Amino acid sequence: MILPLTQENTLGVVLGRGRRHQSNATARVIRDATPRRASLGTGFIGVGAAVVFAVGAVYGFMWFIGLWSVYPQPVLAGAAWAVLVLVVAATLVGSQLTGDHLPNWRFAIFLAGLAVAVGLDLAAIWSLGDIGRNATAALSAGTAIIVVVTRRRALDIIVSTGVLAVALAAAIVVNSSLAPENLAPQLTSFAVAVLPPLLALAIVSGFRRLVQVELDRVLVQSTVSAPRFAVGMMASEELARLDLAAEDLLESVAAGQIRLPLNPKTASFAASLATELRLHLIEGRRETWLYHAITESQMLGKSVTLIDKGSLAGLLDPGQRDGLLAAAWLLVSDIGTSPSGRTVTLAIGPATGTVETPTGHRLSVPIAITTAGVARNRVDPAIWEAIRKVGQYSDSTQNSSLRVDIECLVENPANE
Repeated sequence: MILPLTQENTLGVVLGRGRRHQSNATARVIRDATPRRASLGTGFIGVGAAVVFAVGAVYGFMWFIGLWSVYPQPVLAGAAWAVLVLVVAATLVGSQLTGDHLPNWRFAIFLAGLAVAVGLDLAAIWSLGDIGRNATAALSAGTAIIVVVTRRRALDIIVSTGVLAVALAAAIVVNSSLAPENLAPQLTSFAVAVLPPLLALAIVSGFRRLVQVELDRVLVQSTVSAPRFAVGMMASEELARLDLAAEDLLESVAAGQIRLPLNPKTASFAASLATELRLHLIEGRRETWLYHAITESQMLGKSVTLIDKGSLAGLLDPGQRDGLLAAAWLLVSDIGTSPSGRTVTLAIGPATGTVETPTGHRLSVPIAITTAGVARNRVDPAIWEAIRKVGQYSDSTQNSSLRVDIECLVENPANE
């Protein structure tokens, strides 16, 4: 949220102060830059998941071999293992051939294969009345779900694991004795089948959030070297679109495809292009790098409020910009682990005058960083290092919140 400027896009459409418009540029860049093939990080996680399944499957298969003579119908148990290995191998090979992509129909076949393996394994040991001590392929079917955790949505993994959990729980309750001396094996087997995919999902979800945050920060970090006044990433894309539309219109007029004077519809289109281009020029003279850094960030846009009536943030040099942006990021990251409703406010200016320095007269710009609900003893030491890059500072605490006042010395634009 940026105050006090009115929120509007580069076409002049007022968007209000909701959060729907924030992070459009970053989100679009992330979406457009995401290839169909899994990223290097999730690709390695997928390999690790396959290794975990293989280890668990070998352990379960050894139990199956040891219990061969105990099974009333060992052929069914062997068929369960054959179906399980076949369906997992086919899924992995098929996904590799199609760029780590698992379409719905192939995922449905995968789940159907797991269901068949579970059914055959339970049928093979049903007459023993002790699923916890004798099930093997049915338990490994739960571990098999982790091989698709990087290829499907979290909801798909949760639903699949939930169905398996309900089926195993119902089978244990109906078939096995739940006496105290027999309860531990049943619960252990249930956990072995259900917990691995849920833990894998938590790991992958955390990794994806980490990657998105880092990518968001890298994209926003590019504003550190931007001019004092500039357009954002989304505005640059719109400007390129408008430029192409204007060139097409002028070329059509020059080639005689559109006759002069322009008809009302074409004239209205040309006027609209001119208005949009004019708005871009106006925005380029009022929005600083910090404005774009906050509005185009998925994290900063939700938690940081900027008050910069004089657009003085544009006077900061790259080192000061980097320090201020890093401090905001670290404060927001700390807030991200805390209860909701906490924010950071950056108030810049007004300038208080000039200060004599060894390098000449420099303009003194006060910067106030105010956090809501963040105590001083919870501030990461790296934040103070980042603030020190901006200028000399003093901190105070009020109502369990931290306030940092910075005296930032910048080049006086009057000397340019």
